[in-house]
Amino acid sequence: VSTMNAKTSSAGEEEASGMRDETLGESGCLGEAKRRRVIRIAYVIAALDLTFLFMQMGVVPYLAKSLGLDSVGFGYLQTIFGVLQLVGGYIFGRFADQFGARAALILSCASGSIFFLLMSLSTNIPLLFLSRLPGVFMHGIPGAQKVITDMTTPSQRAGALGKLGFCFGVGIIAGSAVGGVLSTKLGVYAPTYVGLLGSLINTLIAVVWIPSQTKPKSDHHVTEHSDLFSIGEILRLMKFPGVMEVFIVKVFAGLPIGLFMIMFSIISMDFFGLEAVESGYLMSYFGVLQMVVQGLVVGKLASRCSEMTLLRLSVFVFAGVGLGMALMRTVWHYCVIAVPLVFAFSMLATITDSLLTKAVPSSDTGAMLGICASVQPLTRTVGPTIGGVLYKQFGVSSFGYLQLMVNLGLFVYLLKSKIPLEEMKSQ
Repeated sequence: VSTMNAKTSSAGEEEASGMRDETLGESGCLGEAKRRRVIRIAYVIAALDLTFLFMQMGVVPYLAKSLGLDSVGFGYLQTIFGVLQLVGGYIFGRFADQFGARAALILSCASGSIFFLLMSLSTNIPLLFLSRLPGVFMHGIPGAQKVITDMTTPSQRAGALGKLGFCFGVGIIAGSAVGGVLSTKLGVYAPTYVGLLGSLINTLIAVVWIPSQTKPKSDHHVTEHSDLFSIGEILRLMKFPGVMEVFIVKVFAGLPIGLFMIMFSIISMDFFGLEAVESGYLMSYFGVLQMVVQGLVVGKLASRCSEMTLLRLSVFVFAGVGLGMALMRTVWHYCVIAVPLVFAFSMLATITDSLLTKAVPSSDTGAMLGICASVQPLTRTVGPTIGGVLYKQFGVSSFGYLQLMVNLGLFVYLLKSKIPLEEMKSQ
């Protein structure tokens, strides 16, 4: 009888725990409908943030040139922004863990407002460089990821995070198009004014519509490590079962294509022979692919297949993409290759982010997302040097062969190694 009572009690506790996971706890006061609404608001903030970011990306080269900055100086400008994003990613994640996802999103949007304000005032080169400084806290996507991570159960997380890629596609298409029209019709500073106004509106949306608490109170506890930046804290997170292995795959699987994308503006001119307008069309094509893949494919596969299977699939497809890149000769070849490329890139980013946030305690998910967000700035920082050497010495095909070899090696590693995914759970 005591054994039956113990089992009944245990089952009751498991059922209660499951109910708390699904509703974010009675103390969290967030029902299913409200959770979905908050997640949709996070998507809106992310889409607007990316739109404003891509607007300024298209304008900065022309603004820098009008101020007399040469190509070397522009490279320094981009490197500084990449380093600031690299350093700020983890700090931003720790800030989100300690002060909440709402505070982190407000910080990101407010930093964007300062960023665009300084850009709109950049009438000389020093001010243009100064405008990069707020970039250290401009992390709209990790902020939205933190909200979604807090508001979803582990089984829902991959699909919900995957839909952020749809926001990325919206940002590429809308940002590139609007930025080009505004700068052409109203002048090079016009997109910065729109970005300033939009970032202020984004800040207001975060203040009004994102709740101060986005996860159950049972998940909130005072962390022993309160410093915002610590190498020891990063190493601590990497020691959780499976984290180091998944993070290595995340970094190296996408590194070769990251190097290629950094050099793409030069490759599109020299190798494909494209004009600026045609390059813009190609970017829009990528944006549409991103929206379709993230909106229609990633979520459905995540709900039907195990995350480990999808991780292996993305790495295997990446290897095939590498072979295609090594053999491509025209821009039409690249348009065909872009389909599996976007699929693999989107799937890898979504699945690894989902796995890594499940592998650490809930009090550290922001820091983990911050570390994940630092991968791209790291590539942008070291990429121009490595990519430049590869392109100059070995040509475009070298990116494809590197992609093929690296991902074949990772695929074999994932087949043979036993990453302790069963130990990855929300704590």
